[in-house]
Amino acid sequence: MENIIILFQAGGTEQLLSTILPFLLIILVFYFLILRPQQKRQKERQQMLDSVEKGNKVVTNGGLHGTVEGLDGSILIVKIADNVKVKIEKSAIANIVGVTDKK
Repeated sequence: MENIIILFQAGGTEQLLSTILPFLLIILVFYFLILRPQQKRQKERQQMLDSVEKGNKVVTNGGLHGTVEGLDGSILIVKIADNVKVKIEKSAIANIVGVTDKK
């Protein structure tokens, strides 16, 4: 306890700052190189999933290619072949690759 008191009395603030500063810099670099880009990708993915609508051509995480035939909340009905439709979760969509023209 006496050592701590002496540390603060004899220029301990500068020593404390030089000890904490590298940790703060590591946390800052970690935020800007890892956390922030991940949050940006997650936001873009959520916007993509929210924009899925009937007629979109999609690719699922499993690699199935199909066309969205219907939406029911978080469930999509995707046509993958003639007379073949599957129900999938919206979160299973990996990418929207285009829009079909149905007239």
